[in-house]
Amino acid sequence: MEGTAFSLQPEVVNAFPSAQVRFVVAHGLRNDEPWGELEERMRELESEFARGAWEPLDEADIRIASWHDAYRRFGTNPRRSRPSLDALSRRMRKTGSLPRISPAVDAYNLISVTHGTPAGAFDMASLNGDVAIRFAQPGDTFVPLGEPDVVEEPSPGEVVYALGDRVLTRHWNHRDSDETKVTEASTEVVFILERVSESAVGSAEMVEAQAALARIVGPHSLEVVLAAIDPDAPATELLSG
Repeated sequence: MEGTAFSLQPEVVNAFPSAQVRFVVAHGLRNDEPWGELEERMRELESEFARGAWEPLDEADIRIASWHDAYRRFGTNPRRSRPSLDALSRRMRKTGSLPRISPAVDAYNLISVTHGTPAGAFDMASLNGDVAIRFAQPGDTFVPLGEPDVVEEPSPGEVVYALGDRVLTRHWNHRDSDETKVTEASTEVVFILERVSESAVGSAEMVEAQAALARIVGPHSLEVVLAAIDPDAPATELLSG
């Protein structure tokens, strides 16, 4: 197996000393088959929202407000480029439903809105090196999801996931790259859950969100491996098949 290291760079740790990223690595993922229990859970959540038994977070909630604060600190207007948790919660509040993309993407979206943590995933087959969570630098490039012919240069100072000068997410978790997107053909996938403030999302809550995602993904994978990085242990190596 080959490995990809993920790391929180010192400048990000210094700026956000309680940041934490948790990983669920799925080997042999079957993203091209129906995940019936996932669809059932999504419909149950939508039904709860429709009858007023549950509602998505709004931006006043500390779990979203903490991300708005972080975005402002690295120079991004969070109402123009919204954190993924905020954007997904707003979409559900407006439409009454979660989007259906593919089972893997649907799974992390469900965990995101129910556990109050931004979530995403990369196809590990597209990761040909180590990934650093760092501030954007001049010369970085980004290909937006759904726009494979567009190349952007992130603003220096915004937090990004980067593989060399190739940026995989803009504004920490606002938008993913088309180059690392998870598709129905993806079989080696790293799922990502994030927090920027421990007072907003405690460590026990992060562990539970990670475990909840693993419980959904596990029955549709050959193997699931869990990992995490934080200021005390800022790097980890994740193996791909």
